Amino acid sequence: MTSVRPTDGWINDESAVILRSPLKSDGMGSMSDTVNTQAQQAEIFAHSLPTGLDTARWEPLSHHLRQVGDRAAAFAEPFGASRAALAAGLLHDIGKCSADYQGYIRGQRAKGPDHSTAGARAAMAEYGRMGRLLAFAIAGHHSGLMDGAGNDGKGRSLSDRLDLNGYAIPDYDDWRAHAQGLPSASELRPDGLSANPDYPGFETAFLIRMLFSCLVDADFLETERFYAVADGKPPPARGGVVAQVHLDRIRTHMAGRRRNDTLVNRLRAEILDHAVGKAALPPGLFTLTVPTGGGKTLTSLSFALEHALKHGLRRIVYVIPFTSIIEQTAREFRGALGTGADILEHHASFDWDTPPATAKDDTEEEGASGLAKLRRDAENWDAPIVVTTAVQFFESLFASRTSRARKLHNLAGSVIILDEAQTLPVHLLRPCMAALGELTRNYGASVVLCTATQPALRKQDGALPRRRERDPAPGFDICAERELAPRPRELYETLRRVVVEWRRDPVADEEIVERFSDQERMLCIVNTRAHARALFMAIGHLPGARHLTTLMCARHRREVLERIRDDLKHRRPVRLVATSLIEAGVDVDFPEVWRAAAGLDSIAQAAGRCNREGRLEGPGRTVVFEPAGRKPPPAITAFYQAARPVLHAAGDPLGLDAVERYFRELYFQKGYESLDEARLDGAPYRILGEIEQTRQRFDFPFSRIGQAFRLIDDVMDPVLIPFDDAAREALDALEHAPFAPKGVMRRLQQYVVPVPAKPRGSLLAAGAARAIKAEVYGDRFVRLDSMDLYHPSSGLDWSDPTFRSGESNIFS
Repeated sequence: MTSVRPTDGWINDESAVILRSPLKSDGMGSMSDTVNTQAQQAEIFAHSLPTGLDTARWEPLSHHLRQVGDRAAAFAEPFGASRAALAAGLLHDIGKCSADYQGYIRGQRAKGPDHSTAGARAAMAEYGRMGRLLAFAIAGHHSGLMDGAGNDGKGRSLSDRLDLNGYAIPDYDDWRAHAQGLPSASELRPDGLSANPDYPGFETAFLIRMLFSCLVDADFLETERFYAVADGKPPPARGGVVAQVHLDRIRTHMAGRRRNDTLVNRLRAEILDHAVGKAALPPGLFTLTVPTGGGKTLTSLSFALEHALKHGLRRIVYVIPFTSIIEQTAREFRGALGTGADILEHHASFDWDTPPATAKDDTEEEGASGLAKLRRDAENWDAPIVVTTAVQFFESLFASRTSRARKLHNLAGSVIILDEAQTLPVHLLRPCMAALGELTRNYGASVVLCTATQPALRKQDGALPRRRERDPAPGFDICAERELAPRPRELYETLRRVVVEWRRDPVADEEIVERFSDQERMLCIVNTRAHARALFMAIGHLPGARHLTTLMCARHRREVLERIRDDLKHRRPVRLVATSLIEAGVDVDFPEVWRAAAGLDSIAQAAGRCNREGRLEGPGRTVVFEPAGRKPPPAITAFYQAARPVLHAAGDPLGLDAVERYFRELYFQKGYESLDEARLDGAPYRILGEIEQTRQRFDFPFSRIGQAFRLIDDVMDPVLIPFDDAAREALDALEHAPFAPKGVMRRLQQYVVPVPAKPRGSLLAAGAARAIKAEVYGDRFVRLDSMDLYHPSSGLDWSDPTFRSGESNIFS
């Protein structure tokens, strides 16, 4: 970690000591208070067992606090904040000392009291300004990170919670007897925290997130451990980091793939050797600029493993823009490493933080026994290799919810590979860059921007707009030495396999259908699911007509893709209509591809599905067109407008210089403010601006940031499809278990179809779908019951939720 640099939002240790206050009026004892005896301690419990009031096997509060503190400290060790995390763990549940809570846990009270605010107030009393950082984590360890101030509703902001007169909580006098071993104020300041002048206050807000993650994950795992042991089972096996065995396996696998028989194979070997040769460079930011077909997926994994083992980094996190290729990438990694258990796929979006029906009588939504939190079977990324989506990755970095934030500490000391880095969301580009920069600056991570079309994010590119003209050029400081590919421009020219045509006049669907009739193997990519369905219906009579859409669950798409690949391999007809899900990394190869109007980065991805293996005698044909009568969706318009001048100019529109011009034009059109333009309650919400404005008082608006930060503006809700026996078995297990069985979410990920809230509501209202155990989970798990609405060729169709097929209306 870099050396300490004071920031205007930070404090020194002396000020922390000066700001200490015993707050005796709040029921907290001073250091001179008499410590309770061990017998008295044993009567104060953190967790009970659901088998009755025999307290002999219940967990004493002092034990739980120490276990959580020690585990949280271990989680924070990689970024130098172990003592702060220990303090958070020791204080997080001291509110359970109250008679009210002990009555609740024994079944003597109907409603569970607030037990998290006490620890937040104690942190402020013990540590002053530094204590406010801990207070965010402690007060939110059940309900989530809250705003520092403001927000409507009593107790909904941290300032509300800390107000002794305005927010009453039960007395917790004897807390020190249970939270022994608190570190001193001088020990709490993290080692080597360095600020980024481009983003004032961001390093402090991010540290709070990381401490929150350590605490939440430690609390969850210790609760899980207690109940497993109480049930006579060993604690669930968790964890794992990259090891020499993983490196040995990827080396063996890549050696077995090495071929010198063609120019392409020789280039792939050169790219691999060059990237691996850079593994000894210090952790930080890297680029890997490799054209389609250059083998960047396994090259990036090889570099990551070599780099991790050389520098003691713990895991690889591979971030993919689309859910549709997670299975493909994870399968490729499993084949390369010869293992499945060490690779975690995580792309579900089940909402675990909305209070379930059973939590209405518990202020903290934990339940009297503590079992309620175990229903949140969220992944914490404690695995050697994680394959996830950009939505899951970036939204977790800005989340306030416990289930999403608990994984963040595992990013410290990791290698993060951003596949198709050009797909970073432009409206959130600066917050995303701030988070990536923070992980490399203060958390010992390495980040690899991996793409064929680098999005011009380096300082030296000069493409990102300045806040003020006199400001230095913004962007990542990535020197040429940290490019992992050899001679990117020469590589592009050598591996170029397509010619791009731009149809300047709108193209009707009938013309595309006619072209499909003439071409036995052709792909057409359009911008909406509705357009894709309409085109597919128009070509449905042609041999080999196929459809790929996110209206199909992932398992279904995988089966369709396997048949498509087999048909292409044997030169059978394949006429495929798809949405953009096919663009990023899906290894299909068509001689001709048509792409509806989009940004140049999307056009380049579409071209990557054309003549992918270079088997044609000449270049493949990629046609860019504007669909007649269909305007580009608003989310695409700005990208196409930036692409038009590049398409209009002479020369190859996919060359590296053209791509850089495209991104420079895109950022210029957007402007500085629009690169940090989340939305909240229908209005623009500038995340970095809000952090900067609230940094002096540590009033960061975490809850509002979590609500505002959305990579995809259209909020979708999951519908689970009982597509096959494995899906039905997982759904039945969820239905009949007292709480979600371990791993059930992971199994159900491949059976989700994302649906807008209104159509999902219509499916529920019509009885075509139902919420599984609504009394426990609310509407988190909605299962499609009417499979008549799910078509083998096109997936879910909610246009008529009451539809039943003729066969379904026959009674036997």
